[in-house]
Amino acid sequence: MNPPVILGIIGSGKGSNCRAIIEAIEGGQLNARVGIVISDVENAPILSLAVAHGIPSFHLPPGKFKTKLDPSREIMLVEALQQYRVSLVVLAGYMRMVKEPMLEAFPRRIINVHPSLLPAYPGLRSWEQALLAGERRAGCTVHFVDAGMDTGDILAQQIVSILPNDTPESLHARIQLAEHALLPQVISWFAEGKI
Repeated sequence: MNPPVILGIIGSGKGSNCRAIIEAIEGGQLNARVGIVISDVENAPILSLAVAHGIPSFHLPPGKFKTKLDPSREIMLVEALQQYRVSLVVLAGYMRMVKEPMLEAFPRRIINVHPSLLPAYPGLRSWEQALLAGERRAGCTVHFVDAGMDTGDILAQQIVSILPNDTPESLHARIQLAEHALLPQVISWFAEGKI
């Protein structure tokens, strides 16, 4: 068996995808270890989740930009991930664009889970965009991260049907369940050397 893939998980919110990864590891379905969890939001629940599981974690103040880290902060992010010997970076509800220091340090080793069937509906609240557009299906995508917004090579997708009585909240909840299965699956492909 290969040694476990060391993950660096970066998130801005509750950490439900982080929880799904941890549970897959603890349940023996995923040959990985979470080396560190980092958030750009000071009191994000994802940080408490990491602490509860004995995983190193910290808050990285983002600086003055709303959609990305200050360049000096992004360098600090790279250094932290390297310090914990991270081999795969997982963006799990991270609400900022990744820029050159990260892209150069982890080429084709940063993945993101996005709540739409890319290339449709990149950006924020994509499930709501799909619902308002009258789509019959939505879903989630795991993709490599590049310099664009949700434009990297697609690794896997999961379709979620849109029901006649769906609200943005009900649809988003079902998409998140699909994410919780798809993201650990893609990580397992890395662990097995399939990606």
